[in-house]
Amino acid sequence: MKTSAIDVGSNSVRLAMFADGKTLYKTIKTTRLGEGLAVTGKISPKASERTARAIAEFVSRAKREGAEKVYVFATAAVRSAQNRGEFVREVQKTAGVDLDIVSGEEEARLGILGAVGEGDGGIIDVGGASTEATFRTGGTTVYSKSVDTGTVRLFDTAGRDFNALIQKIDEVLPQYPPFNASNLKVYNIGGTGTQIAAVKHGLKVYDPQIIDGTYLSREEIFAMGKRFLSMSVDEVKAVSGMEERRADVIGGGCLLLAKVMERFGLDGITVSERDNLEGYVILKEGSL
Repeated sequence: MKTSAIDVGSNSVRLAMFADGKTLYKTIKTTRLGEGLAVTGKISPKASERTARAIAEFVSRAKREGAEKVYVFATAAVRSAQNRGEFVREVQKTAGVDLDIVSGEEEARLGILGAVGEGDGGIIDVGGASTEATFRTGGTTVYSKSVDTGTVRLFDTAGRDFNALIQKIDEVLPQYPPFNASNLKVYNIGGTGTQIAAVKHGLKVYDPQIIDGTYLSREEIFAMGKRFLSMSVDEVKAVSGMEERRADVIGGGCLLLAKVMERFGLDGITVSERDNLEGYVILKEGSL
């Protein structure tokens, strides 16, 4: 039986197809749903329209390819928007599906379930509008926190100015209660980490098998952020492995990931291709 899941994020909409306990593939459309949200508190009409259209296209594709169930869930941009009800109605009208809006704590739970399963370890998920950190030891979740700061929010409030970005990040870091995760294997999930890994490998064509398991040191992540911010957006777009529609936000995303890692005593992190898409289906179905 084929099952699919669609993750409606602040920067992109992602579709995953599953069958026989395996992830068949994932694909993405960058719609920047959270664009301007940090300033206005609302999803803009244009962002709403293009995102609803992307969801509809993915729903049609999943059904066309034999998915018996299509799960659609949304994260920080939708749950924090003042006009989220309007967006939910637009998705229902355009795509014919109900949108499940998950809380920050649920998002963190989905992420660690997808990346780590029921074992010990942790995840840091730098999204477009929020960043989650979750750690598990002895089969018990001992730490979980979601903070409403991500790559798109940073870009909307601090642009690509290094000093302004560092100031914004330093302002929100205390929202994470202290925790030393240096004795755990911690994974990074989401587009920021996979983008950094793609650039590290210089991939001209994205290959999840190469990306999955890539180790990134905190030092190289921070240095990559400074490098990107010293370049024009067009120059960043030309970097081998760069997804063009992430070029404006990736510099701030690198700084945010590095600083959150530092907060938890992490010198490095491992990129995982398994994330909240797998976690959502496992939660709903009991397994993939």
